[in-house]
Amino acid sequence: MTYELTPKTEAGAHFARTAAELIPQLRERAQQADRSATVCAENFQDLMRTRIAAAFVPTQFGGFGLDSVHDWLLGIATLARGDGSTAIAINMHLGVSRGLAQAQQAAGGSDEGLIASLKAIARGEMLICATATERGTDNLHPMTEATSTDDGWRIDGSKMFVTMSPIATHLAMNLRMRDDQGDHLATTMLPIGLPGIVPQEDWDALGMRASGSQSIKFENVRVARSTVRKIGPWGCWSTNVLITRTLGNLPLVAAFLGIAEHAYEIAIDAMRSQQRLGEPVSAQPGVHHIVGEMEIELAQCRSILQQAGSRVDTYFAELDGQPPSLEGAHELMKDYQSAKWVVNRGAIEIVSKAMDLVGGGGFMTNHPLSRLYRDVRAGPFMQPYSPSEARAYVGKVALGLLPDA
Repeated sequence: MTYELTPKTEAGAHFARTAAELIPQLRERAQQADRSATVCAENFQDLMRTRIAAAFVPTQFGGFGLDSVHDWLLGIATLARGDGSTAIAINMHLGVSRGLAQAQQAAGGSDEGLIASLKAIARGEMLICATATERGTDNLHPMTEATSTDDGWRIDGSKMFVTMSPIATHLAMNLRMRDDQGDHLATTMLPIGLPGIVPQEDWDALGMRASGSQSIKFENVRVARSTVRKIGPWGCWSTNVLITRTLGNLPLVAAFLGIAEHAYEIAIDAMRSQQRLGEPVSAQPGVHHIVGEMEIELAQCRSILQQAGSRVDTYFAELDGQPPSLEGAHELMKDYQSAKWVVNRGAIEIVSKAMDLVGGGGFMTNHPLSRLYRDVRAGPFMQPYSPSEARAYVGKVALGLLPDA
């Protein structure tokens, strides 16, 4: 395939190979999960059994030892060729587990609590959902709040799009936390069964129906003091938050590339077999033009995504232990936003053209293209940024006008 993403590391190659082996099972289960709007637990059992869920866990603790962000993108795109809902859901878990592995490394490899969590992930005992989304606000201004108590924190509020939460063991999210120094963005990870964590069971969406992205309310949830950690000022971009949001969300863009690749595959297979009045449909000049356009769109999407992943890997390599700058973190976010803009729109175009080629059969509910057509539309609205905000952000950073929020 033209401009196909290829792994850059041994761990990444293992991730991609293992993900590719699961594509048939993921596709086989996808239709029923979509129709019932339920998470397919068997998919995640496979991801834990094959240790894809432990991709970022160091090898000495039972994982793949993945380090490359580029290869993370490739793995998610591969899984999305099987099922987009599963790919975006496990990506949340991988983003948090990568953070745990990085924290363990920064602690000199001696933090027993982090080691225990990493080993639990490798054993398939820990599956982490994550969210930063709330109605009526944005990622920098969460209203879910941690209030100090005599023995720790009380958490109250609500989150939406808590992907994979129906089967997760733990939940990671951002918060508003206040102290004598002001308001802070904070993060926490909680066992999902704590008293006061109330799943709303309200996920009924156009697409990504098997992702389990329900809302969750938090009503007087009590946690230990050490559970809530500051990550930056509330309501403002900081270096740490910019990098964290870029890393967590860039692989989601890869999921939409994978969906488009699956749609392209379906369309090409259909053109090789469909006939009209005894003549192959693939002989029509109009078909040649549409397939050519799809091929060009795929090349564009793959190219910018490959560059974006490589750019992040290079960025961290060049830091070489030095603290990142705010300007550099904004540049990284800008590059992610550019890739998001190109891939989200390109993927939608590719799936739409696949529908044009396949014809009325693809419009039927039991045809996989019907699901892909709905799933691919989830890409643009995923924060940060929405389509109405992204271009202004990219333009400001390009002009050196670094946004505060």
